[in-house]
Amino acid sequence: MPIHIDRFEDGPSDALDVQEGTQPYRILQFLAENAEQAFTQTEIHEATGINRGSVGAVLSRLEERGLVRHKGRYWAIGDDDRLASYAAQTNASSASTTDDYYGEE
Repeated sequence: MPIHIDRFEDGPSDALDVQEGTQPYRILQFLAENAEQAFTQTEIHEATGINRGSVGAVLSRLEERGLVRHKGRYWAIGDDDRLASYAAQTNASSASTTDDYYGEE
């Protein structure tokens, strides 16, 4: 996805793109949807389809920003209140699509 030249020139070189569809977004979304669990890099790779070699690099960048937690081999969504709020919203959204709210097809 292209960016405006001004963003290219003036933006921080270490900025992390967390827009929908990006690898960081997909990993955060997966971890938020499973906020009650922690996963290995291999499990995250298998669940998201992100190249195994890229998962570790993305997780490290997310950890630097406090968006994920890491203990031993396991990774989980961060403790930040905004992330907890996002995780709750994500879980509620996915639950509403599986309940009887929409009725029979």
